[in-house]
Amino acid sequence: MNPNRLELLQNMLLEDPKDSFVLFAIAKEYEVKQDYSTAIDYYEKLRSNDPNYVGLYYHLGKSYEEVEKIDKAAEIFKIGIDTASNLKDQHALSELKGVLMNLEIEHGL
Repeated sequence: MNPNRLELLQNMLLEDPKDSFVLFAIAKEYEVKQDYSTAIDYYEKLRSNDPNYVGLYYHLGKSYEEVEKIDKAAEIFKIGIDTASNLKDQHALSELKGVLMNLEIEHGL
């Protein structure tokens, strides 16, 4: 994680607390640092502000998986699948279906 980049992003967020791209970028910074709890907080803020930001569902679900909240990860992937389907985003839809299937196989859901 680049502290200068994170500081820059935090300052940008002060200017617009609902900026989807900035929320996503901050969450990714924490994810890279393996601070999954903080990443989840930012992804959840993004989901609350912009539930159609379809790219967040993969990363949010994987972050929940990292903190061993497997049922929550599956729930997020399913919400992402519905969102991607509604938005007709075939790439995200395929990716989310694949990650959910792997999660279900790996954890016997």
